[in-house]
Amino acid sequence: MTSRFVMPGDEVAIEEEYAAGEGTFAEDGTVYASQVGILTLDDDECVATVESSNPPNVLKKGDIVYAVVADIRKTMATADVVAKEGTDRTVGGETYATLHVSKISPKYTDEVDKELRKGDYIRALVTETKPSLQLTTKDAHLGCIRALCSKCKTEMVRKGDGLFCKECKYSMPRKLADDYGDVKL
Repeated sequence: MTSRFVMPGDEVAIEEEYAAGEGTFAEDGTVYASQVGILTLDDDECVATVESSNPPNVLKKGDIVYAVVADIRKTMATADVVAKEGTDRTVGGETYATLHVSKISPKYTDEVDKELRKGDYIRALVTETKPSLQLTTKDAHLGCIRALCSKCKTEMVRKGDGLFCKECKYSMPRKLADDYGDVKL
């Protein structure tokens, strides 16, 4: 096993000898570094990898993310992912996500706006990244973590399974996370 410092685009191996692993890519029979880092040529596994000390924050299946609901349709919501749980770094790559009505709540719901509203901050689980970023909020710890009243824009408080506005006394249903109102981003 050998290692050295490499830059993106550096030729690191030949595909006949090593397969392209994490942090590398192959083109026309040659393996190149795709990021700055330490190249490792693993002779046992015949894999070339580049490990970065500061890797990009790319979303993968199973990640918990924080997002803002951007649009609501009858059977789907779209959201903009703003952060990944456990990291301080901004999310790289695709941040536009969809949430199908069947993936919002463990109980039956036929309309998205009965569970989420535009502008809600949600905590969600990434279920797919290809061909598009898809989320779910079915778990008890997932769902709306912060919402504003649609009438007066005051922050809403939890009241049973829904939300209540102390200012204008308006109530709304939501798919709430178990810690709604206690989340610090």
